Amino acid sequence: MSTYSRLSEVFASCPVIPFDDQSKIVIMSDCHRGDGSWIDNFSHNQNIYHAALRYYYENGFTYIENGDGDELWKFKSLHDISNIYIDIFRLLHYFYSENRLYLIFGNHDIEKRNPIYVKQNMAKYYDNHTDAYEPLFENIVVHEGLILKQSANGRELFVVHGHQGDPRDDRFWRSSKFFVRHFWRKMELLGFKDITSAAKNNVKKKMVEKKLIEWATDHKKTIIAGHTHRPSCPLDPNNPYLNDGSCVHPTSITGLEIRSGEITLVKWSVKTTEDMALSVNRQEIAVPRKI
Repeated sequence: MSTYSRLSEVFASCPVIPFDDQSKIVIMSDCHRGDGSWIDNFSHNQNIYHAALRYYYENGFTYIENGDGDELWKFKSLHDISNIYIDIFRLLHYFYSENRLYLIFGNHDIEKRNPIYVKQNMAKYYDNHTDAYEPLFENIVVHEGLILKQSANGRELFVVHGHQGDPRDDRFWRSSKFFVRHFWRKMELLGFKDITSAAKNNVKKKMVEKKLIEWATDHKKTIIAGHTHRPSCPLDPNNPYLNDGSCVHPTSITGLEIRSGEITLVKWSVKTTEDMALSVNRQEIAVPRKI
């Protein structure tokens, strides 16, 4: 099946989430949460991410995780990941308990498309503080994509991870996973980086983005992707492609915020204040774009 057909297939099966000018939504992806080891690319941004997530929770946002939330190619156990980042998963549970959480799977956590896997690994987590299992995402459905539909004008935003634009990461993900876990994981331990992934290979980034843009243009839809880790929010409303970036940039995380009928790209990073203290800072890095 071609990339074009795959995206059409996902779009046709998506649940539709209505929103209006009072809605507040944040879309993030590519956290790649791991086991806390030094090849866990998320660990250096965990405090920034937790601060951003707490801000969104306290300010009434709905959180959409647009794929690759957990790194299940390099690391085997989702339970181990949730134990390492227990404060983050507890906060995600609060979102879910208030119907403010949607999860989309990507290629690195594609196991989440299996309801049996979800039930066995995501319904609860072990809380070391209470020495007991606590509810996490009971009965959650992890989607391959979502359609955000604006109530006023009917405009649709197609939220999808974007690995469908790369056959190696989509149809042949098992081979890619084997290669990463049994070869590149060991190479990373020696200090090498995987240049075959779309996130680290500019040629692959452009190839994937080109396919996503072609589909969005032909279908007259706005597509919001992750996967390439390259954030994008053009001001031109006719540009059909946006990207929320990732949570594994060297010193920051990025995401897309929707509120007051506008969408904008934001960056969270650590800044030094005038009194020499460190603080987590939210910064808009694109002009808000009317939806």
